[in-house]
Amino acid sequence: MEPKIVTGEGGYALDDVPHFSDYLTNLPTYPNPLQTNPSYSVTKQYFVDFDDTVVQKAVQHKDGPRGIHFRRQGPRQKVYFKPDEVTACIVTCGGLCPGLNTVIRELVCGLDYMYGVKNILGIECGYKGFYARNTLPLTPKTVDSIHKRGGTILGTSRGGYVTSKIVDSIQDRGINQVYIIGGDGTQKGASVIYQEVRKRGLKVAVVGIPKTIDNDIPIIDKSFGFDTAVEEAQRVGNAAHTEAESVENGIGLVKLMGRDSGFIAMFATLASRDVDCCLIPESPFYLEGEGGLYEFIGRRLRENGHMVIVIAEGAGEKVEERDPSGNKAFKDVGLWLSFMIKEHFAKTKLNITLKYIDPTYMIRAVPANASDNVYCTILAQSAIHGAMAGYTGCTVGPVNGRQCYIPFYRVIEKPNKVVITDRMWARLLSSTNQPSFMHPPKGAIIEGKQDEVVLSESAAEESNENEKCTPTSTSLSIHDNHVDDQYSMSNGSSELLLK
Repeated sequence: MEPKIVTGEGGYALDDVPHFSDYLTNLPTYPNPLQTNPSYSVTKQYFVDFDDTVVQKAVQHKDGPRGIHFRRQGPRQKVYFKPDEVTACIVTCGGLCPGLNTVIRELVCGLDYMYGVKNILGIECGYKGFYARNTLPLTPKTVDSIHKRGGTILGTSRGGYVTSKIVDSIQDRGINQVYIIGGDGTQKGASVIYQEVRKRGLKVAVVGIPKTIDNDIPIIDKSFGFDTAVEEAQRVGNAAHTEAESVENGIGLVKLMGRDSGFIAMFATLASRDVDCCLIPESPFYLEGEGGLYEFIGRRLRENGHMVIVIAEGAGEKVEERDPSGNKAFKDVGLWLSFMIKEHFAKTKLNITLKYIDPTYMIRAVPANASDNVYCTILAQSAIHGAMAGYTGCTVGPVNGRQCYIPFYRVIEKPNKVVITDRMWARLLSSTNQPSFMHPPKGAIIEGKQDEVVLSESAAEESNENEKCTPTSTSLSIHDNHVDDQYSMSNGSSELLLK
């Protein structure tokens, strides 16, 4: 997908999204039905100006360039579809996430109530549903109360992606608006679908709505479901704290989602205030020796008599297996860590009681909370406005608090990660008073990804160059070339070996 860059004075650059007019000529346009819609009659400004854009970096410097911008979302004066010509479809892919049903509901109701679109189809069971399943007719009545339920009424799956079959199905069914809800792997698939649609010269809008509770989609402020996940994870942390403080030398160990990004673990730790240590994929850690996890656990137990540890599923992992969607398939690092802690303290005079809690699938299966429900409504309506205005090959999401249209290639190029030289991670360290694990002693076995060294200066610049961090150390990221199929220990070491 070729970038569509528009430049202007003062270092201005618009990273624009594709439009029908880029590859289809002489298309008719129509007055936007919102001009006569009672819901919009009370607004001061019906339509977004064509030149409205949103800057990617909120903090600017006096003599610096204006930087990269994205096209602002919202209704346009002219649309490229008559309501009775539209056949829209909605598909959900990948894992579950709070808010999926809310997005489906708001897409259906928004298309109907705002633009008068009546022909809306639900594609069942993910991408493979385009060619392997029947469609489900969707109306405001059928989706009226689905936001109160977790999961997705359309079903979901990983894999099953065959571009030609999907686009053949779109073409055969006369679908001209495709709304794809999913994470980074799903958005990659949506980008390929858009390219095939464009190659065939079809007037089909392909718009993505980013979904992942891990919050690992770049550019956008956050993904829907994240607030709900943090709220539920906080409750689990509170339960672990209750278990730990109720016994002598109690340890509550909680594993949360986060393959590559530790945002849920980090924010749940900050929200809870009862967590003593947070371990995430971005911050490799070590168990033994000065400044290691064992030493910290022992000290905290002697001081407080109990402690709570939160670990993201990708922390300390060295595995490169993949699931059908291309996501990393990890072993249970929580079970491994609980075993290692128990084994270590069994050799000491400190008797511990450890409770391990894995709420992973409970958290992602709950309905969205109030904040995410509002957010899902905004995302769905933004996607509808864009598709009706002829924008395609893009995803929707907030940048600096403003909803934008973002080209697919920008949200799939690399995952969003916690930068451990940034202020938010510093806030967590100051809250928990845990070791940073930035200076392992000689010979310490690092539990995490090895092989690639990332200097903290570049990491800070990549994540938030305007925060002006002054890093004082080096962040290590380590990859093993090959690993074993089980948790194993050799020569008494605490190295995690996974196939």
